[in-house]
Amino acid sequence: MKKFQKIALPSLVILLSFAFTSEKPTVYNVDTSASSIVWTGKKVTGEHTGNISVANGNLEMDGNKVTGGSFEIDMSSITCTDLSGGTAEKLLGHLKSDDFFGVANHGTANLKITKAVWQGENNYKITGDLTIKGTTKEIKFPATIAEDGGKVTANATIVVDRTEYDIRYGSGSFFDNLGDKTIYDDFTLEVSLVANN
Repeated sequence: MKKFQKIALPSLVILLSFAFTSEKPTVYNVDTSASSIVWTGKKVTGEHTGNISVANGNLEMDGNKVTGGSFEIDMSSITCTDLSGGTAEKLLGHLKSDDFFGVANHGTANLKITKAVWQGENNYKITGDLTIKGTTKEIKFPATIAEDGGKVTANATIVVDRTEYDIRYGSGSFFDNLGDKTIYDDFTLEVSLVANN
């Protein structure tokens, strides 16, 4: 019995030391002024593009590998860069309406990383929960994420099926005979984040 105690006690001390000294991920806060999101939506007759501001966010790193994070998008900040004047204002008003993003009741969208699989070098396969207009769906996309000198840069192209978030206006998947007024279901977000320790 004493021999067992002599072996077991040091082993228990080692296990406890690992349990209580495990390092937490390093949190890098997103620099909203240095980060950007470019959106692109397409229709039969062309496409529109613009910017949306990142409201806040963070990335969690274990050493030089990402383990989690989240960021929030200010939907009221949406702009259109390929139109101007009253035409741009009309489009933005429609995008902010309940036909699309319902900004009055859903001022923010957000993405929470639930899984990050390292693919080699700075490449990852990201799985996350994307919330738009009060609806949350799992989404997967590739990303390039790198840490250097206390700064993390993350870049990703995220393809979103708007109909999964109950945004069906002009969708050929739900309405017939739209012709050249059809708006494609998918839109893209070109996300570029800069985060500092």
